[in-house]
Amino acid sequence: MRRFPPLAALVVVVLAGCGGGSSKPYTAQGSEACFTKNGFTGVTTSATKVGFIAGFSANGGLQARSPKGNVVTIAFTAGPGAVAGTEKAYRKAAPPSLRPHMSDIMESKGNAILVWTVSPSPQELSGAENCLHS
Repeated sequence: MRRFPPLAALVVVVLAGCGGGSSKPYTAQGSEACFTKNGFTGVTTSATKVGFIAGFSANGGLQARSPKGNVVTIAFTAGPGAVAGTEKAYRKAAPPSLRPHMSDIMESKGNAILVWTVSPSPQELSGAENCLHS
């Protein structure tokens, strides 16, 4: 019978205690205040203002303008398993001239799909991703 080394057992305990497997989805309501606090303007979670796809997402939608003026729309799906379908919907709804560039302006993290007006800078992207909360 093989035994776990003490260090491996410690790592398992630490990960379990820190929520290493947490699957609580991000939400529009949970994220909204952080965007405002971090210099994004025009922050809204109104379904009528965030667009059709984000407006009907299971955990809401959010739209905000970065300090550099780039607008991001975020659809918060029910979970990571719904991301691919929502990305497909965004690709299908995009104008034909924009479809080849969707990978430049669309990112996902967990259950959130972020769609930007133009390719975000690394600072814009990290600022938005750091504001994704449950």
